Amino acid sequence: MSEILIAFGRALRSLTRRGVLVHLLWPSVVALLLWIGAAVFLWTPVVEGIMAWIDSWAFARDWLTGSEIGAATVLTLVKIALVLALLPLVYVTAALLVAVFALPMILERVATRDYADLERRKGGSNLGSAWNALVAGLLFLLGLLVSLPFWLIPGVGIVVSLVLTAWLNQRAFGYDALMLHADREELARLPRVLRPPMLLLGGGCALLAYVPLVNLLAPAFCGLAFVHFMLESLRRERIARGVTVLDALPGAPS
Repeated sequence: MSEILIAFGRALRSLTRRGVLVHLLWPSVVALLLWIGAAVFLWTPVVEGIMAWIDSWAFARDWLTGSEIGAATVLTLVKIALVLALLPLVYVTAALLVAVFALPMILERVATRDYADLERRKGGSNLGSAWNALVAGLLFLLGLLVSLPFWLIPGVGIVVSLVLTAWLNQRAFGYDALMLHADREELARLPRVLRPPMLLLGGGCALLAYVPLVNLLAPAFCGLAFVHFMLESLRRERIARGVTVLDALPGAPS
């Protein structure tokens, strides 16, 4: 738990550095505008489609046609579920933009300043990052789609969203945080060994997505926290294995 708190603290400190904050903001703004635009054009047909799907259930059709209050209640729950579902969709879009575009640039700045003593073994690549982000995003959307019927139960949608987002965070950002410094063996092993704390870190970041204004920074801030957590874990793991830690690069800021 202490390692997670340290990662959050270091991520907050990194926000004050030049060129970092802008990369934390633009992915969420772009994702928000995209999904607001989609909602404007698709809201009515999506709501009607879901209501038609529910009406196709025999037991539901009899109840809905026989009770105006029941039909209005279901319609309200559908709209609430769609609004709640919009938040993780914005988040996953922003997270993919962060993983593919913003995080590599953030990683370079943070690594040069805070982890100059770590040897860069380059076990990953930008192509691997893009592929990992794509697979993570598709699996997240699949999980979201499968879970949609449960979102009609009050409160369940938020829990499902938090669990899926925690998984997405550790899957998408774990690779990116290590791709410059870990070798291929470390890149495959460390995320597997560190899965429980990574899920906990990802869950903490997922909660930020529900805090107004803070949620604009949540996806990229999460990526930044994972950079600090994974690189510090890599540093400790190498020291434990007796791997010599490099001296900091001459002129690197302290």
